[in-house]
Amino acid sequence: MSIYVSGSLAFDRIMNFPDTFDAHILPEKLHILNVSFIIDDLVERRGGTAGNIAYTLALMGERPHVLASAGKDFADYAAYLESLDLPMEGIRILPDEFTPVCYLITDKISNQINAFYPAAMRCPTLWKGENLTPADWGIISPGNLDDMQTLPRIFRERKTPYIYDPGQSIAALVSLSPDGQILVDAIAGSAILLTNDYELEMIVKATGKTRAELRALTGCLITTYGERGSEILDAEGSCSIGVAPAARVSDPTGAGDAYRSGLLKGLTHGLDVRNAARMGATCASFCVEQQGTQEHSFTLESFLARHRSAFGDAPVVTW
Repeated sequence: MSIYVSGSLAFDRIMNFPDTFDAHILPEKLHILNVSFIIDDLVERRGGTAGNIAYTLALMGERPHVLASAGKDFADYAAYLESLDLPMEGIRILPDEFTPVCYLITDKISNQINAFYPAAMRCPTLWKGENLTPADWGIISPGNLDDMQTLPRIFRERKTPYIYDPGQSIAALVSLSPDGQILVDAIAGSAILLTNDYELEMIVKATGKTRAELRALTGCLITTYGERGSEILDAEGSCSIGVAPAARVSDPTGAGDAYRSGLLKGLTHGLDVRNAARMGATCASFCVEQQGTQEHSFTLESFLARHRSAFGDAPVVTW
């Protein structure tokens, strides 16, 4: 059994703004917006959807295959992934491009402004599903748009269950297909469609399909609501999944990717989707305690203690 994680590999340059954005923006001048924010600190972290998901899976003893494109500045990131004993053959290196980079500014009340330069992510991975089997699992997260269209077909042809997680790429996919057909084609036959509540409404609007109609295309809808947990909608009906208690909330960035890691860990080891989602919620709680998307850590003991505190004796996968 293998896990295949498609998405982005990126550097996150995270900045904190010690005031609020609205104190520096004149609403009546939005048509000629010209602002400058003086930042009080900047850190660079490893990130990207595929890298983040793979990282937390590695904390739980998994060795997922990352499917992504990176650039000429990727050597240190690659060495880090190798130190986690992660397979590297699914990563395409483009020697004339940079690795994608995300610039993120957070103000003192947690509003955020992001700018993302896709760079190498504009090129597909060229992965063709070698060695893929029905016993494996895949997740297609925001990344190269060609990959987000071709990988669902590859997973379906190999009868491999996959999670479709379009996230920040929804608008770009809709721009390619204003009638939403690209999204419909990718969702159809998936095991899970995973979004936050805003993203789900974007898909509903783009495709013209109700939540019930989207549910009929996939095995399950999972909708995340941040600090309010998540909701499962499947053949058994609807179920709310709570959150696990974090010791502190330092930075919510990356919590959704950590959730996906725990979900995959549970699914690949035989848990039903509800209990796998509870594992996801526990993973997310560790991520929010640290600034950055790959800075958190936990042991099996600390994971189990927190999971039991939140979800009692719900089944859980160990490692």
